[in-house]
Amino acid sequence: MNYKETLDWMFAQLPMFQRQGKTAFKKDLTNSIAFSKHLNYPDTKFKSIHVAGTNGKGSTSHMLASILQEAGYKVGLYTSPHLKDFRERIKINGEVISETEVIDFISENKLFLDTHKLSFFEMTVGLAFDCFEKHNIDIAVVEVGLGGRLDSTNIITPEVSVITNIGFDHTQFLGDTLPEIAFEKAGIVKHKIPVVVGEFQEETYAVFKNTASRMNAPIFLASSKINNNYESDLKGNYQANNIKTALQTISVLKTKEFFISEENIKNGLLNVVKNTALLGRWQILNEQPKVICDTGHNKEGLHYVFKQLQNETFETLHIVLGVVNDKDLDSILPLFPKNAIYYFCKPNIPRGLNEVELQKKCSKFELQGTIYSSVKKAYNSALKLAITEDLIFIGGSTFVVAEVL
Repeated sequence: MNYKETLDWMFAQLPMFQRQGKTAFKKDLTNSIAFSKHLNYPDTKFKSIHVAGTNGKGSTSHMLASILQEAGYKVGLYTSPHLKDFRERIKINGEVISETEVIDFISENKLFLDTHKLSFFEMTVGLAFDCFEKHNIDIAVVEVGLGGRLDSTNIITPEVSVITNIGFDHTQFLGDTLPEIAFEKAGIVKHKIPVVVGEFQEETYAVFKNTASRMNAPIFLASSKINNNYESDLKGNYQANNIKTALQTISVLKTKEFFISEENIKNGLLNVVKNTALLGRWQILNEQPKVICDTGHNKEGLHYVFKQLQNETFETLHIVLGVVNDKDLDSILPLFPKNAIYYFCKPNIPRGLNEVELQKKCSKFELQGTIYSSVKKAYNSALKLAITEDLIFIGGSTFVVAEVL
């Protein structure tokens, strides 16, 4: 199989949560452990940082990778989902792995993958860990895909575990209350391994503290005590919390014989996009009219996004909006501004919510606009209607941002 055929097989034959939803969710780590054994335990052959959380885990992971690269380390970075190319999920010093590596890995392990019915995510984690071992990296930054306790990445024993924050997302899998969700995230805490908690939340911190105590793991809270006089090329206001979390994590890492200078930290934060090729975080695509996209898609993430939008100056706000069909719209639609023109569309995945249904739901919250049969048509229409002084915002789903990019 060539690269396209390999990806088609991965996407079509195997369940993947991002595309299908609940049917792809696995209830244990049996397959991941078996696959690790089949691959001769690559996850035991490199150091790592494990990053979980509802919001900010992707940005924090990229910040950590950038800082470590500036310090001269060879860094593997595993994140999800991808926006444009599958290989964005697996990078070595900011460079995606080769198409050949993907093809060869699937070809060499296809019998195992077929026999054990591995999910898309399980095989992708195996590919990442196998590549990290073969590239002889110094350390990997590994972002949790969903939850933590049962996530396929949770077979690693990291140098430090990181939990950015807790919010209501994927409640059908993780629980309906913040403590229940925190319990799932806290599942990445390992025996005697330090854990960094990014934000103090009264309802969840007790869960983390109790888990850390039970695991005899030192716990650190990224608080106001952390010097945050650092600038970053990631411009969303919400990045301030992620910077604090990254700084606290680096502080812990430095106690483990990692040599990271203030200059490395400063340059790492200033060059996240350059060093890691991160996309879709308050990303400005055009200036006249100004076009901004952001992958924030749950209540907490969108709260920060719209708070920052209030600081922008414009004549008319245009919002290209699409969501997935299991999104709790009753919790997020009240956050959306009523004084905007909406372009309703469906992201091109099976999980995408039909644009007609989205418009009906939005009308109940006084959000008015027109339906479009694709994200591209919605975006092109916004560009045609917007004048130079207007602002176009693209969001609601990672998949909508991905199609525009």
